[in-house]
Amino acid sequence: MQVLLAANAVAAIVSAGSSVAGVLRPGLGLPAGEPVTAGVDVYARAYAARALPLGVAAAAVLWAGERVAAWPMLVVAGLAQAGDSAIGVRWRNAGMALGAGAFAVLHLVSAWWLAP
Repeated sequence: MQVLLAANAVAAIVSAGSSVAGVLRPGLGLPAGEPVTAGVDVYARAYAARALPLGVAAAAVLWAGERVAAWPMLVVAGLAQAGDSAIGVRWRNAGMALGAGAFAVLHLVSAWWLAP
C-alpha cells in the first residue's frame, strides 16, 4: 500500500509542477503556432492557482499514509486530472491528454482500492 500512496503522491507533485511550468511558459500547452495571448496567460495562472495547492495537499495527505483521508483526496485529484485530460484532448495536446489521463486513472483506481 505504501508504494501505491507514494506513486500517487509523486503524480500529484508532477501535476503541481506542470502548473508552475505553465505559469513560466504560458504557451506550453498550446498547439504549435498558436499565439500566447493575455487570456492564455490568465488561464495558465488560474490553472496553477488550483493545481498547485491541490497537488501539494494531495501529496501531503498521501505521504502521511492516512487511509481515511487519502481516498477522498484521490477522488478529487482524479476528477481534476480527468478534466485536465479532456482539455488536452480538446486542444490536441497529447502530453496533457495522456499524462493527465494516466494520473486520473492512477488516482481514481487507487481511491477505489482504498475506499472503506
